[in-house]
Amino acid sequence: MAPETTRIGWVGVGVMGASMCRHLLNAGYALTLTSRSRSKAEPLLAAGAAWVETPEQVALAADIVATMVGTPADVRSVYLGETGVLAGTRPGTVVVDFTTSEPALAREIHTRAHEQNVMALDAPVSGGDVGAREGTLSIMVGGERAAFEALENFWKLFGSRSVYQGSAGSGQHTKMVNQILIASSMVGVCEALLYGFRAGLDLDLVLQSVSTGAAASWSLSNLAPRILKYDFAPGFFVEHFIKDMGIALGEAERLGVVLPGLALAHQLYRAVQAQGHGRAGAQALQLALASLSGVDWPRQR
Repeated sequence: MAPETTRIGWVGVGVMGASMCRHLLNAGYALTLTSRSRSKAEPLLAAGAAWVETPEQVALAADIVATMVGTPADVRSVYLGETGVLAGTRPGTVVVDFTTSEPALAREIHTRAHEQNVMALDAPVSGGDVGAREGTLSIMVGGERAAFEALENFWKLFGSRSVYQGSAGSGQHTKMVNQILIASSMVGVCEALLYGFRAGLDLDLVLQSVSTGAAASWSLSNLAPRILKYDFAPGFFVEHFIKDMGIALGEAERLGVVLPGLALAHQLYRAVQAQGHGRAGAQALQLALASLSGVDWPRQR
């Protein structure tokens, strides 16, 4: 898939999608895109991307169509709507959904695409805004193995690792495993910082000690420093994390698996949202936990 012969279409240029599109432009690919808000796309348009009005028009102009939107409802509309991606694809097109969505919806899109001789991959990612910006995402892929292997160079534009997980929906199931891990670890990170603060410790020194020991995690290394700086800007929206946990809890119920830790994290993040931080980053859990303890988390330390 050389830049000279492969046209890329893209739907969704939010926190993650904008950075991922930038990698495509930097690699020399012809990029046609659309998004809910054109204003967010203006920097990409200035860098050479072309704008169209609908996902269908994106597909008409592309050999590979990628999407990174918000919710399963958005995914359904973008792919299966009257002016959706599958209304504009041709036989041989590959569609890739990077959105974290429902496994059953990924399978439905795969089936509809297959009827049109189109290959569909569900490829949710992990690594947040930093991973998207630096091209170090972890990509979890479900769908046809042949399509996954054909896009080897495509994955390398965005991630440091891409792993084929199995049939359609397997990428989304793997992302649920990822989100379950993060949900519980974020509770631990925020509770630990709250404890250290009330104990009067220098939290920067604390992180020096614990971030390289047995407690090390991506959340501790990447989000705890933001918390200490009172930086709750979104690398990943609280409201999207709540959506993901809801999907995971629904799948767990279907599978007959009890996940009390995830259920607790889901409740705590609902509290974060109720406090008005739904569009903040996942690290805003610190504000909700501090509030429960009557602590005004310091803006400056």
